[in-house]
Amino acid sequence: MARGAKRIRAKVPRGRTAARSSAAARRPKASHPAGSAQGRAVQAPSVAPPRHDAPSTDELREAYAVHPVATAITYDGVIAYTNDAFDQALGLTPGEAAGRPLAALLPPLDGEFPLPRPGTVRSYRTQIEGITTRVDLSAAHAPGRGDPSRLLATAILHPSLPDSDTAAHQALLVLSRELSEARAEDQITQALARALEVLFPSRSFCIRLVDPQTMALTTLYARGRLRAQARSRMALRRAAIEKTGLSRQALEAGGILVTEKDEPLFERCEAATAVPLAVGGQLFGIVNLEYEQGAPGSPQADGQLLHQVANHAALGVRNLRSLEELTYLKTYLEGLIEHANALIAVANRGLEVIVWNAALVRLTGFAKDEALGRTLFARVPPEESGRLEDTMLRGFAGESMDGLELRLLRKDGGEVRVAINTAPIRNAAGDVEGVVAIGQDLTLVRSLQAAAEHAERLAGIGRLVAGVVHELNNPLTAVNMYSDALVEKLAASGHDPADVDKLRAIREGGQRIQRLARDLVTYAKPTGGRTEPVEMAGVLEEAARLAKPALKESSAVVERDLEEVPPIEGNRPSLVQVFVNLIRNAAQAVPAGGRVKLSMHRSGEKVRVVVADDGAGMDLDAAGHAFEPFYTTRPGVGIGLGLPIVQGIVERHGGKVELETVPGKGTTVTVTLPVKRDAS
Repeated sequence: MARGAKRIRAKVPRGRTAARSSAAARRPKASHPAGSAQGRAVQAPSVAPPRHDAPSTDELREAYAVHPVATAITYDGVIAYTNDAFDQALGLTPGEAAGRPLAALLPPLDGEFPLPRPGTVRSYRTQIEGITTRVDLSAAHAPGRGDPSRLLATAILHPSLPDSDTAAHQALLVLSRELSEARAEDQITQALARALEVLFPSRSFCIRLVDPQTMALTTLYARGRLRAQARSRMALRRAAIEKTGLSRQALEAGGILVTEKDEPLFERCEAATAVPLAVGGQLFGIVNLEYEQGAPGSPQADGQLLHQVANHAALGVRNLRSLEELTYLKTYLEGLIEHANALIAVANRGLEVIVWNAALVRLTGFAKDEALGRTLFARVPPEESGRLEDTMLRGFAGESMDGLELRLLRKDGGEVRVAINTAPIRNAAGDVEGVVAIGQDLTLVRSLQAAAEHAERLAGIGRLVAGVVHELNNPLTAVNMYSDALVEKLAASGHDPADVDKLRAIREGGQRIQRLARDLVTYAKPTGGRTEPVEMAGVLEEAARLAKPALKESSAVVERDLEEVPPIEGNRPSLVQVFVNLIRNAAQAVPAGGRVKLSMHRSGEKVRVVVADDGAGMDLDAAGHAFEPFYTTRPGVGIGLGLPIVQGIVERHGGKVELETVPGKGTTVTVTLPVKRDAS
């Protein structure tokens, strides 16, 4: 590396790690006889006698030697002594500058070499290997008995970067621009690495970015050969931690070592400095800069510029992380709104739709591109516009509203009723920028209400029927008993056979009415949770009797193919209800004179009961919704609860229901139930 790059970063050295043993050992004296003015300059200046607490001459010399400001002492323009910082700035060994004219070593850039008068300060500009430097000269008469015209001058160096086109300045500008444009951590790392290569050539460096919450390593970039175990070792000096306001406890909890001295990470490196990338008390990474023996630069010389670079990088990483968090949060919230079960829409101050989620798309049929950017009034019937406008105006005034019912237009020309809650959306200044409406589809609620009302009416009819059946039971018993007695009497006395047959018909009719009444009472009776061994053949026969009105209405013929099967453990009234519903559905699906087939057989430890019809069947869409509550293919006839009730009862018995349908050829429903465990 060129000397200039080294020296400019050595302008404020922090002192040596080991003090020199004596001033005599530090400076050569061959060029200055002991009796000369230069020789006498090594003695203490002519001042008042030192007091008991005054520093010694050696202490003053040593303090001068390690002072961080680059300084030289001259007699009549010839350098007599320099301190460490001066030697380091010029890349010289200690004492190498002694005896050389200051004007020859540091010539002025323009004009003549200034000669300050005693008690004054004169400055001039020079260059150290191309780096502009200011030299401040302060003069006084040389002490002692020599020629009074001889001057003692102190020269102080101020290396600087005043020009906008210097390499360091340009590198920092480029780094700032690239950090502001970075959209990923690897872009941050590459920009920082390029800046370090320009600003600190011939040094080894390592860039590590961490998660500020967990201190986990997220990115590593190294130029040089890392030592074993160095990749996972992250450490910071206590002084660096305190300077940047980091929490030592938090760092140690995250695995960051706190040390008193920076240790090298790279092979062949003997000196190192580690600078944290910290903003607002959070650690975003660590930059290690290291030096091989004889390489340019030092931790003290490079420290100030490295901290500048680290501050730029820390802000870049913090901004990138903040942007990533905002992007994630925005994406997360958009997904949450889009896939929420609730209906969510947002309108701006122009009443234009800016959010229209998937639930609204499904409900209304209007796609996003058909809703976004359009006025909100286009989505409601004209008669609802006044209420909607009032709601939105109150929202823009900062008021929230709950439980407002509105009708929305569907794309197919229909309408749906929804209940919405509205709230204002405010910006950072507190001004209302939009109104959000969160709604619920009332279609299902209204269907449930209608179903509940229908069920209540059915319950009332059921109570009425139960009372009628009870009142009919006694006279039916008398009719059956007396008709039976008359049949036996007239048949035994040889009465006219035609009259006997009439009496038999009366008896059979009365018995049939009595069985129907008994079945109705059994079906309407609450089932409870009681189970018992149930013979499925009897269940199917009872269900067929209860469904006889529906079968008769369609003139359907019932075919039976019932094998003998073991009993199952179940609730008989509930199972009767299952097959009454299935047989009625089949009877309503077949044309006049159609067939309903009941079949039953055993399959392993299961009993399979099949109810099949030769009706028109269902299309695939209807079949897919068949077990959904309130879905019906016969609006006005059914309420769509039959199959869901069937499915619920069968699943409570540990079984399952399967539906197969072929348009134009009929539907088959298969109920599978487990046999009773101890059945043979």
